[in-house]
Amino acid sequence: MMDLHDIIAGSARTLPFRRELNTERLSFPGVLSYTAPVIGEGVVRNDGGALSLRGHIRAEMLCRCDRCAAEFLRDKDVELDVALATELEDEENPDFFLLEGEKLDLDELLESCFILEMDSTFLCRPDCRGLCDRCGANLNLGKCSCTRERDPRLAVLEQLLDDKE
Repeated sequence: MMDLHDIIAGSARTLPFRRELNTERLSFPGVLSYTAPVIGEGVVRNDGGALSLRGHIRAEMLCRCDRCAAEFLRDKDVELDVALATELEDEENPDFFLLEGEKLDLDELLESCFILEMDSTFLCRPDCRGLCDRCGANLNLGKCSCTRERDPRLAVLEQLLDDKE
């Protein structure tokens, strides 16, 4: 927990932070491991009574591609810009992160931001061609030797082409 009493009282305008996140709580199917500590750093600021947290989270990960199953390294940088509040008028408002009195659960905030910004798919490259559905060859390395069977539902169309020739 990060004590924000000095910021809220106005005796300090900023309070810097640097925190290593617990990677056990940051598990994703496509992430095999974290190759370096996941670090969140930045500053909590009081601008005329409005509290905000700004900074970033950096992670280096070893991932498995969802299309071709190749392992690859990936850097993830999450920018943070979070409004903080001591109480909420509307309990359903997702625009603010609620403090517990004058304390901020920094770990929960950083983990939540990281999880919400994580990709839903992990690709070794944007144009990954994946694996052949017949022989399992990695199509990023070249064409496979499989012959493609024609879809039997299109046989009528093939007959039309044959008739024209």
